[in-house]
Amino acid sequence: MSSTGPAAAPVHVSVLLDRVTELLGPACATEGAVLVDATLGLAGHTLAMLAAHPGLRVVGLDRDPDARAEAARRIEAAGHADRVTVVPAVFDELPEVLDRLGIDEVHGVLFDLGVSSLQLDRPDRGFSYSTDAPLDMRMDPGAPRTAADVVNTYAPADLARVLRVYGEERFASRIAAVIQRERAREPFTRTARLAELVRESIPAATRRTGGHPAKRTFQALRIEVNDELGALERALPAAIDALAVGGRVAALTFHSLEDRIVKQTLAAGAADRTPPGLPVPLPEYGPVLRLLTRGGEAPGADETAGNPRAASARVRAAERIRRAT
Repeated sequence: MSSTGPAAAPVHVSVLLDRVTELLGPACATEGAVLVDATLGLAGHTLAMLAAHPGLRVVGLDRDPDARAEAARRIEAAGHADRVTVVPAVFDELPEVLDRLGIDEVHGVLFDLGVSSLQLDRPDRGFSYSTDAPLDMRMDPGAPRTAADVVNTYAPADLARVLRVYGEERFASRIAAVIQRERAREPFTRTARLAELVRESIPAATRRTGGHPAKRTFQALRIEVNDELGALERALPAAIDALAVGGRVAALTFHSLEDRIVKQTLAAGAADRTPPGLPVPLPEYGPVLRLLTRGGEAPGADETAGNPRAASARVRAAERIRRAT
């Protein structure tokens, strides 16, 4: 993959930029504070935080080499290269990354989940159902499993499970059965053929509403290929553990499956775990987090009008209030 040069930099609009900066700001304002941008992408949120807090250092993780190259270019162009460490890693590797860097605790962690603008806007990556491309969908182009591997080798029951659970696709079994029949004739290699097959597999009345019929299938395959939900389930507790007291974590989600994991993890950290039946709460079982948002906050109408991809976004955040015992 070639990285994008200055003349061809992709258009990138960071979602909920002001709100994320506001939520993380109090924890990142002190000299020497460390923010982990666990999904660096094109560095939009990182650049805003660096501009707002001159004493801040950032550790940026991303598995995508194209994203890392473009982020590094943007960070250098903004004059912040000496304050950022860019690491090739998936965000569930956060503990190992901090250990290698000799960082005991951090003051902020940001997760901007889902597929990035760079990945969507490069047809050859295979994330989009709207253009024909190799059926790939790997966020790390060096990873062993592609979407074509999933489509061509999974048993129909396993494929239906992926579509139903990760895509919330109610016609999952029907789509999986048609895929099984068609892959026996010719293996799937391109996105256009898959998208058209999914469209034809869904009843005509359903096709008339809810956007492109292949949207849910492509989301499901992307999540499966990149183990997105498994990585999040591992990474979010590790991020909370890494926070200093007063440190903050914020997570931007783009569908209900991600949001549910974030909601449940933060709620568990904010709950009192005193065993039932005791007359008073025990301090050692008290909450370790304080929730900073009321539910998942959505972008306003002005933002979604200017950036339609922001419409499904939700942000949740919490502050570490004590060390776990």
